[in-house]
Amino acid sequence: MTSRFTALVHETFRDAEAARDPAGVVSTRTLITCVVVCLSLALSKYWGGNAAFYSFFRFIGLSDWLASLSAPDVRLYTLLWWAAIVIFFYLIIPVGVIRFIFREKITDYGVKLKGALEYQQLYLMMLLIMIPVLVIVSFSPAFQSKYPFFMPGADEPLFPRLVIWEVAYLLQFLALEFFFRGFMLHATKKTLGFYSIFVMIIPYCMIHFNKPLAETLAAVVAGFVLGVLSLRSRSIWLGVAIHGTVAVAMDVLSLWQKGRLPF
Repeated sequence: MTSRFTALVHETFRDAEAARDPAGVVSTRTLITCVVVCLSLALSKYWGGNAAFYSFFRFIGLSDWLASLSAPDVRLYTLLWWAAIVIFFYLIIPVGVIRFIFREKITDYGVKLKGALEYQQLYLMMLLIMIPVLVIVSFSPAFQSKYPFFMPGADEPLFPRLVIWEVAYLLQFLALEFFFRGFMLHATKKTLGFYSIFVMIIPYCMIHFNKPLAETLAAVVAGFVLGVLSLRSRSIWLGVAIHGTVAVAMDVLSLWQKGRLPF
């Protein structure tokens, strides 16, 4: 499997470099993409927090509603707010840029279904490697204190709040994969070629800075592997699947360690 991935990297490098624009060609697409990426990352960071949540609902006249929320509701709604902001800036804005500024097809940015399963064995191998690692890491207090992001109270059932959060969490991962391995990668590949993967990895690593060190470093490796596969297959869907599976597995393992599961 390692030799197959190495060959895949070589093939992707060769084809991506062959398809690059000639040196010296100015790419407005790449310039616009860099600006959109910077703004999306900054605004999602500053507008996705609790302060922005309270400011928004007070601004639209819902101060009484905010005051009536229970502590679990506040935790859930602030997380849903964060997920909605991420989806807006990582998915909605880039889609708008592709359709109305670039005037290109969304399917050219990693969302086509054709070929999505072409490298399913590599994705499956990644899962088989990661799941045992996650089981081991789940014994760490740092891991258990971080996940799940929404933790129901000791006397609170997992349904419906946790389930609602997990659905929003998965949609956020769809937006994240599209932003990094769809929009950013495919919008810059004509200018940067194979190296568009490494440019994408930099901000992808940085958004993990508030997470455990091991997870942040793993994001570099995952970003490279998923970047190669997206550049080669022109599809993000298996990346979405593996990212979502790992995220849910992390939450389930943390709940299991805390004795919150019925098994």
